[in-house]
Amino acid sequence: MKIILGPASKALGERISELTGYSKIPVASRIFPDGESYVRLEGSVEAEDVAIVQTTCPPQDARLMQLAFMVAAAKRNGAKKALAVVPYLGYARQDKVFLSGENVSVETVAVMLEAAGIDQLVVVNVHSEAALERFPFPAKSVSAIPMLAEYFVQKGVKGAFALSPDKGAMNISLQAQKVLGGGVGHLEKQRDRYTGQTTQSASHLDVQGKSVIIFDDIISTGGTIVGAAKILRDQGATHVYTACVHGLFIGDAEKRILDAGVEEIVTTDSVPSHLSKVSLAPLISQELKAQT
Repeated sequence: MKIILGPASKALGERISELTGYSKIPVASRIFPDGESYVRLEGSVEAEDVAIVQTTCPPQDARLMQLAFMVAAAKRNGAKKALAVVPYLGYARQDKVFLSGENVSVETVAVMLEAAGIDQLVVVNVHSEAALERFPFPAKSVSAIPMLAEYFVQKGVKGAFALSPDKGAMNISLQAQKVLGGGVGHLEKQRDRYTGQTTQSASHLDVQGKSVIIFDDIISTGGTIVGAAKILRDQGATHVYTACVHGLFIGDAEKRILDAGVEEIVTTDSVPSHLSKVSLAPLISQELKAQT
């Protein structure tokens, strides 16, 4: 297998190549003056299985087109199998129809990637496992939550309370709790389907005098984390941290979260930033090794 270094995940791809021992294929890329994307594989893939490492964080559309072009280029140049490693899968949250006239956008993404030539997909902590059922080729989600929890154990926060921002994300906090060994719980959250605004409340949470880590798959604007942090402080938590797999941090999200009393924000290199303190390379390397 060879590792194709997608322009959105070059450093991650290089680290995966180091850990697996698989050779890497650099990619030349640029954006034309009219906004169109260009990619070129700088190495031979003939008769090879390839893993294209490319996250699809903002700008999602450009990242998705680059991914499709790399897959198609690999197949055009003789690759036997194209496995796409997409740490953050854009449009995964648009996985069902809420209002009349809507599209199931992740399904359209799946069709596009199939047409490009993807044979298999590996993502990290997809927002909804059901979204992967819409893909016409094998698609799997692996979890980085235990790695995030282990980061806090190494910092001396073992035994912290693992909190989910809503009941639907309890599987995340339960994964973290197995590593941390502390309590576990969730907030109640309601979201307006038209505005996207959320309201939160807490009941039967015992966090008085405890360190609490808010775990989530994605942090975008940070509103959910800000609300959760304020509730935790009001209920007597002594320390509040937050961790997510995909840190988008739109606008001033980071500042708002810290201003709300969160002491540290931790995320992975799914979306590269100065807050990417946990690398997905070991997790993805293990998965690729299992594929061969």
